[in-house]
Amino acid sequence: MAGIRPTMADVAVRAGVSRTLVSFILSGKPGASEETRRRVLEVADQIGYRPDAAAQLLARGRSRTIGVLMDVRQPFQAELVTNIYPAAESVGYEVLLSANLPHRDESVSIEALISHRCGGLILLGPTSDRIRLQALAERVPIVIVGRHMVAPGDPDQQLRGLSSVRTADAKGIRQAVNYLAELGHREIHHVDGGNGPGSTERRRAYRAAMRGHGLAANARVIAGAHTEEAGTQAARAMLAEPVLPTAILAGNDRCALGLLDVFTRAGVQVPSELSLIGFDDSHLSDYPLIDLTTVHQDAAGMARHAVRLAVEMMEEDDGKVHHDVVLEPKLVVRGTTAGPRAAPEVQRSTSVVSK
Repeated sequence: MAGIRPTMADVAVRAGVSRTLVSFILSGKPGASEETRRRVLEVADQIGYRPDAAAQLLARGRSRTIGVLMDVRQPFQAELVTNIYPAAESVGYEVLLSANLPHRDESVSIEALISHRCGGLILLGPTSDRIRLQALAERVPIVIVGRHMVAPGDPDQQLRGLSSVRTADAKGIRQAVNYLAELGHREIHHVDGGNGPGSTERRRAYRAAMRGHGLAANARVIAGAHTEEAGTQAARAMLAEPVLPTAILAGNDRCALGLLDVFTRAGVQVPSELSLIGFDDSHLSDYPLIDLTTVHQDAAGMARHAVRLAVEMMEEDDGKVHHDVVLEPKLVVRGTTAGPRAAPEVQRSTSVVSK
């Protein structure tokens, strides 16, 4: 009848076999002769039968719900979630959130999503190691956002059951270092993101970019994290030294804001005395009083790809779609960067105003 979607039972009747055998053949299971398999597939194609993804998910004990793990302290992850909701709803899926908190083991948050029978998970910047994530992927399809999940020497095994969406971190860092070098900066320091997502690639890219400009001897990585507190500590440590660098590349925007706050309170003029670049382009960076030069990550694009991959993995029979989607970064120049100060050797006061 026109307008009625063909069912598996319709295929069975037309092909002259049982519904169970049709189910086995369409799911790729053994048990049918090659001739029967070919006849069933031809009938399915002729009548326009398509598997019901929702029914398949329910049969596997899952729902049309995508679980999302996020760090509530990270503004960029909030932007990702804001874009994940409409992307999921547009394809008929719901979203369930679980928060990654400072004193809560990440596995607790993830298990909470699995216990609600989510069909798949999108993990934003997870800190769990690859072994743990691989074990989770054996239970439910997972999309990792913001981390490179390919392990050197064994990429296929590391991606089994996992997909990832990320920014080309190394390219973003190169853009930032190149820009600063073109302005004439030589003393460019990097406050890294510690163990945060993307930090290893950004750290490595910073050193490589400095070498590329003949500035390897000037390169310095200062231990940090993706928090304002890390930026605050790094700024105070630099102010206690005889000479400040002329430019600082922060691990992310939050770290850059901590740096900016302390330097401003200490009377260091940004950008005339010190240039500062962040990474993320979160909504805070564009505030007029901040006006932060930063590396832009495409939150909307990352969200769309994450949802697309999660749905593809959930609706595939074996859930083993493998993809590593890499999006382009873009340096956004605002008001915290300029050419280097005339006398970089000038000693700064070590007094810092505490918040």
